[in-house]
This record gives sequence, C-alpha cells and structure tokens, in this order.
Amino acid sequence: MNENTPGPARVRLDHRAGVVEVSGSGLPRVRLARTGDEKPDEHIPIGTRDRARLTLTVDGEPARITPAKGRLSRRSYRVDARVGGTRYRLVPCSYGESRLLRNGRGIGELDSSGDGKVIDDWDGTAQVSAQDVAVGTALAAAFGTGAAPWWETALDVLSELIP
Repeated sequence: MNENTPGPARVRLDHRAGVVEVSGSGLPRVRLARTGDEKPDEHIPIGTRDRARLTLTVDGEPARITPAKGRLSRRSYRVDARVGGTRYRLVPCSYGESRLLRNGRGIGELDSSGDGKVIDDWDGTAQVSAQDVAVGTALAAAFGTGAAPWWETALDVLSELIP
C-alpha cells in the first residue's frame, strides 16, 4: 500500500451466518450477507455464489453483486459489483491472487484464502479510493481469490473419471 492509499481495512467474516463486514478509519462500511436458510457451500467463504441469495450494502446504501458460477475457467470465478456509478470486477489472475478492476481498469491485486484475512497490493499509479479498498476487500474475503487455469482443472476432472 502506498502513502496515498486509504486503509487498512478490518474484516469480519462469519461463514456460518454468511456475513462479511469491512470497516476501517476513513473507509465506508461494507456488508455482504447471504440470505435464506439453505446449507452454505463450505468451499465459498460467504457460503454461496447465487446472486439471488446475496445482499451488498456500502455505507448503508444497497449495491448490486453478481458472482459468476465458478466452474472451469479462472474467468468463471469473477465477481462483479456495482456501487453507485462504479463497476468493480474481482477476477483470478493466478493460483492465489485476484485482480480488482474499477470501471475496467486494474487497480490492485488481492489475496485471500477464505479465512477472512486479505492481503492487498494496490497499483501505485492508480488513484485508489476508500470505497475501492473497502469493496475490493469485502469481495476477496467473501469469495476468496485465485483459481487454477482451465486446463489444469480439466485434467483433474478427467483424471477422476479414469479408473
């Protein structure tokens, strides 16, 4: 984090309740919550990728969250959010990290293994706002980061099918 980047963010993840909350000095409060009483998916920190079962608020204002299904390709693990007029996308870029884009431009990389801890590496040339930090941190904590490349995932599936 450079001296112009807001933060640090504090994260509270409750997998059982399906809630991620991000706060911090100068940061807007972000809350991402799972709704419904279906059993949570143990592989997803927030417990689901079903957008109909998720709510997102930033400083108390509703925002839109649209996670992809999370199948074969890295891109299928992307998570999109719209906060006011700003579009965010968190998309895996390596095994452990995901890139955060704001309105289509990369502004940093985040690393979270699903335990509520998020390591951030903000682009020193981007003007990273407090909202960027809070929303990006919440997305990384809620869905985890990183993914294997599609070809490796396909090989794993094939190897499971061969006796």
